[in-house]
Amino acid sequence: MRILVTGANGQLGKDLVKILEDTHEVYGCDRHALDITSTVQCKNVINKVNPDVVIHTAAYTAVDLAETEEDEAYKVNVFGTRNLTAAAEELGAKFCYISTDYVFDGNASKPYKEYDDTNPQSIYGKTKRAGEQLVQSLSSKYFIVRTSWVFGIHGTNFVKMMLNLSKERDTLKVVNDQIGSPTYTVDLSRFIAQLVETESYGIYHATNSGTCSWYDFACAIFEESGISIDIQPCLTEDFPRPAPRPKYSVMDHLSIRANGFEDLRNWREALRDFMRELKG
Repeated sequence: MRILVTGANGQLGKDLVKILEDTHEVYGCDRHALDITSTVQCKNVINKVNPDVVIHTAAYTAVDLAETEEDEAYKVNVFGTRNLTAAAEELGAKFCYISTDYVFDGNASKPYKEYDDTNPQSIYGKTKRAGEQLVQSLSSKYFIVRTSWVFGIHGTNFVKMMLNLSKERDTLKVVNDQIGSPTYTVDLSRFIAQLVETESYGIYHATNSGTCSWYDFACAIFEESGISIDIQPCLTEDFPRPAPRPKYSVMDHLSIRANGFEDLRNWREALRDFMRELKG
């Protein structure tokens, strides 16, 4: 298949392109090669490539900054997504949109299923949900893949941040009242690569299996890396941020099970592999 990937220089995009290139003809586009906010450029690039599948990983992801840069967040996450979906649909291409746990309010006490009501609380979450709605209304062959707490070899993420902070400090405070599921970009990429080969359209929740708090995640990072540091649990209120974070964003993988896909492995096992990759 011929596959076009947006956000190809991003944390997920780079791993996705690398994995897809083993079996497909892949066109990775960064923001310089494709300005998704331009309707004309989206049409021109997609018509030129003529892909069988468009995988849309590009996004405005500065969660806190989005609270003050609302127009920019909407421009990229909503109208950019509209432009790409419409151009892909004209060619009859499949469309895969990468979304987020931020579409939920985080007030649940059990894992969110794919078709549970959404209720985003942040501008970022609202723009990603609006992007989902445009994909659903404009594409006849769509996959929406919601993920969370992403970490990988490229770009910045929580794992790298913890490791860097440990070089500067003896003690770290980490939030213990936000619960979710870490997700390794390599595992997510492998799942997406499988998914887009099928016609099992719809919404999917794809994270590594298992759950933890950010504090638990930090403890695991230092255990796996052999770093001795004093980590203290704290509350969300101790670190006020412009954008509200979901307190509970665990997502049930109902669609993965129902459509016969193999579930993603446990996050701790994935973290172990990532640490090995990081050490080279």
